[in-house]
Amino acid sequence: MSGEDALGTGGSDDALPDPPTPPHRLVRGTVAIDDLDGFLSRLDEIGAETGAVVQAFDADLVVSDAHLREATRLAARAVARGEAVARDPGVEIMLYAAGRRQIDRALALGVSEGEQRAAVLVADFGGVPGADRPAADLDAAAAAVEELTTEADGAGDGDFDAERVREFYGVSDRELAATAGDLTDVVRERVALLDVEK
Repeated sequence: MSGEDALGTGGSDDALPDPPTPPHRLVRGTVAIDDLDGFLSRLDEIGAETGAVVQAFDADLVVSDAHLREATRLAARAVARGEAVARDPGVEIMLYAAGRRQIDRALALGVSEGEQRAAVLVADFGGVPGADRPAADLDAAAAAVEELTTEADGAGDGDFDAERVREFYGVSDRELAATAGDLTDVVRERVALLDVEK
C-alpha cells in the first residue's frame, strides 16, 4: 500500500464542506407592533411550532432578498463549523445581515414598536450540522407569519430606504463613489467581509 490511506484520500484536509444554504422564505408586509416583546414572543412560538428559525428585519434596511440569503448561508456555515457568535441561528443571521459582530448593534436591524414594513425570514436549519434543530415546516411558518402582517405593501426586492441604509452601515459618499457597484453591492460586501474578519 502506498502513502495514501485505504480511502485514497492521501490524508487530505479534514475541513467539513460548507453546508448548502438552508431552505428559507421571506415574508414581506406591514406590521403594527404595540408590544415588541409580545411580537417577538409570537415569532418564537411560530419557530417552536414549526421548527423554523424565524427572524424579523426592518424592511427599510434590507437591500435585497440576496442580502438575507447570503446572511443565512454564512450563518449556517458558522454554525456548522462551530464558529457562531450567537447560540440562536436567527441572531447569527442578523449578525451577518448587519455586517457586525456585536449582537446589541446588530439588533438595530430588527423591527421596533409602531407600524412599519417588515421582512421576516423563516429558515430550515434542520439539515445544518451543529444547529440541533428539527426539520422545519416552512409553509406553516410562512403562513403563520403572514397572519401577523397586513397585506403586502407592494414593497419587494430592492425596495429600501437608501438614507437609513447608508447611516446604518456607515456608507460614506466617498465609499459609494469609489465602488464599481451601487449601495446594494456595498452592503452585500459588508456581509461577506464579516465572514473574512472572523
